[in-house]
Amino acid sequence: MGELDGLVAVVTGGSSGIGLATARLLRDRGARVAVLDLSSPPDEDALSFVVADVSDDASVRAAVAAVAGDLGGIDIVVNNAGIGAQGTVEDNDDDEWRRVLEVNLLGMVRVSRAALPHLRRSAHAAVVNVCSVVATAGVPNRALYSASKGAVLSLTLAMAADHVREGIRVNCVNPGTADTPWIERLLAAAPSPAAERAALEARQPQGRLVSAEEIAAAIAYLASPSAGSTTGTSLAVDGGMQGLRLRPLPS
Repeated sequence: MGELDGLVAVVTGGSSGIGLATARLLRDRGARVAVLDLSSPPDEDALSFVVADVSDDASVRAAVAAVAGDLGGIDIVVNNAGIGAQGTVEDNDDDEWRRVLEVNLLGMVRVSRAALPHLRRSAHAAVVNVCSVVATAGVPNRALYSASKGAVLSLTLAMAADHVREGIRVNCVNPGTADTPWIERLLAAAPSPAAERAALEARQPQGRLVSAEEIAAAIAYLASPSAGSTTGTSLAVDGGMQGLRLRPLPS
């Protein structure tokens, strides 16, 4: 028997990285999992897949309705779909700000809004938003991305307050720099990928990047009955990046 037996979970952006690791873990713990993404997960995963563009409300509503119809409801929503951005406030134009906010913030709004009628009918309703350490720690050249994730943190708290009396828990995870395809693309574009990776690893007190599986484990906990009294919280999975201030090692 799995902890999530009988529950239906929706994972956005579930075809790679943190989303794929989460979809696999929820499935392995007994949930029936539907991945919402623009492309399908690897064939060997045998996960249910529905095409959805979180920047388009009609696409989201159709995908959520399809999942609820096919799987008999929705109990868990993992709002993971997101895109990155680099630069200071001078470096991204208005169109780029709109593009990132459409996905990182409004995408979560659209999916949550469409899923709420189904969550209200669930005896175990949970929403987990994937936020970031940049919501609580200033990181250079991440103005737009940080603003989008700061909004996600505030949205999580507001949703938790709005829906706690409906039996819907809302939490978020705040990953540090994670070893994901997006980071791999950033490293590949760097003048010295090895030096850039070393710098990212050195920024984290544990001295390594966070794995997608570690973040998935935190998401699965917050989505599970074991976290039945946990709502309106952010769980840092960042190797100590936000909270620890270590002295430099002696040279």
